Amino acid sequence: MGKIGMTELILILSIALVIFGPSKLPAIGKSIGEAIGQFKSHANKLTEDVMTPADDVKKDEKKEN
Repeated sequence: MGKIGMTELILILSIALVIFGPSKLPAIGKSIGEAIGQFKSHANKLTEDVMTPADDVKKDEKKEN
């Protein structure tokens, strides 16, 4: 259920073309791409911020043993 096939993708793009018109689609695509890029960047930073203290705790535990 989670996968989009070629037919569904073509249908979605056709509907978007009819609704927004050919002049707006590149701008919309750029905006969506930038939003996804920012989301990935922030998610990676959050993961790094969470994992770094956990790694420090593990190193401290090894030093104590």
